[in-house]
Amino acid sequence: MASDPASDDAAAVENGHGNDNGHGNGNGPSPSKRPRSVISAAEIRAEFAHHDAAVARVNNGSFGCCPASVLAAQAHWQRLFLAQPDAFYFHGLQQGLRRSRAAVAEAMGAGNVSEVSLVDNATTAAAIVLQHAAWSFTEGSFASGDAVLMLHYAYGAVKKSIHAYVARAGATVVEVPLPFPVASADAIIAEFRAALAVAKEGGRRVRLAVIDHITSMPSVVIPVKELVAICREEGVDKVFVDAAHSIGQVPVDVRDIGADFYTSNLHKWFFCPPAVAFLHTRKDDPIANQLHHPVVSYEYGNGLPMESGWIGTRDYSAQLVVSEAIDFVNRFEGGIEGIRSRNHEKVIEMGRMLAEAWGTFLGSPPELCGSMVMVGMPGCLGVESDDDALRVRTMLRKDFQVEVPIYYNSRRVEGQEMAKDKNGDPLTGYVRISHQVYNVTEDYERLRDAVNKLVSEGFTSSKLRPSEKVHSAEMTACMFSPLIFFVDWLGFLH
Repeated sequence: MASDPASDDAAAVENGHGNDNGHGNGNGPSPSKRPRSVISAAEIRAEFAHHDAAVARVNNGSFGCCPASVLAAQAHWQRLFLAQPDAFYFHGLQQGLRRSRAAVAEAMGAGNVSEVSLVDNATTAAAIVLQHAAWSFTEGSFASGDAVLMLHYAYGAVKKSIHAYVARAGATVVEVPLPFPVASADAIIAEFRAALAVAKEGGRRVRLAVIDHITSMPSVVIPVKELVAICREEGVDKVFVDAAHSIGQVPVDVRDIGADFYTSNLHKWFFCPPAVAFLHTRKDDPIANQLHHPVVSYEYGNGLPMESGWIGTRDYSAQLVVSEAIDFVNRFEGGIEGIRSRNHEKVIEMGRMLAEAWGTFLGSPPELCGSMVMVGMPGCLGVESDDDALRVRTMLRKDFQVEVPIYYNSRRVEGQEMAKDKNGDPLTGYVRISHQVYNVTEDYERLRDAVNKLVSEGFTSSKLRPSEKVHSAEMTACMFSPLIFFVDWLGFLH
């Protein structure tokens, strides 16, 4: 009788060693070592056949994507756990996590696997770093009023974490007011230097700078290496780079960047299932031994990689398939570099196509874009708030089956007028389009046509506002109330 591969792997985990079908050391499926031909368009479609075919999905940035082959590897790990959880825990989990950490270390230029911890997402990594900063304030290592610097366009959850952890503990939070639309990296660097000078006023110490590698909304690639160097020159204690979108979208070499802490999600642009991210810390930094996962388990005190590797019973499978994601990436010509380059070229091409169709422009030059780009929407749509942006996004999803984030730009560049479209209307709304390997030109054409239809019909965002709807209903009621009274009167006569 033929043996069941799943049973063989479960036995291998139980015995603490591998079998002969390539799943060595009880660590689950290994990346294929055999050379493969370059993946075809049909194979790409098959890998992402689980996507909703009715939707033009130009928003890889929010949740990422995961190919079927990696999902199959994840399901394999889940079955191993369910089949024999004790064997999985004692003989397979930590070995599998170490294999993933080693793959991450190699992919992003870490010096040693001990510098890499796997966590759920970049927000968790931020909590780890900010928790330590908060302790430093409360325990007296930092003086009350010392500064923490962050970009104005920092991710919302990270901004709230900064206030929840360090501001509450006594830090002065200083924001870098970045311009948008942005013309160059020099403009970002100038604003950063100015904000850092404010943070240092009165002899104040800057204890931590939180710098995005790619801001989320609006999406802009930040000259992070240059900003880290400025922090070193100006005596900033520590630098944390929140690079949630970076790996798989821009080149990442953590030693070259030189930050103290660097985190990136692996489920956004690196084809892992949700949720998995890494946090890199330099092993020669004494602070590495002082970082702890916010969820305390009995691994507390054994180092952050071990603490993060067990935070109680949960599904760890997303963290165990990094090698399979790399195997998928290597099926493409040029590997991750080739994917990254083609995504960048295509998203710029599609962004320019949309801008030309709408009479607008890109929110930043191509060199400050990765695989995402901001494109101005026609000003006549009248996006005047974050709520307007969300309602228009919802309408595009429900009425046109187009999934794309919309950004409301409330900030003006000091000394300049608000940017305008070709018709002279202020440009306050931007779409953030992404390009990933599964996208096709028709996805962006559907977005173009949907917005053009709204413009041709005279649509404005105000029509979706609750107050406008209530007002419209009230007006309708007022218009018809005399008629209703007249009909009622006739009925009385009858």
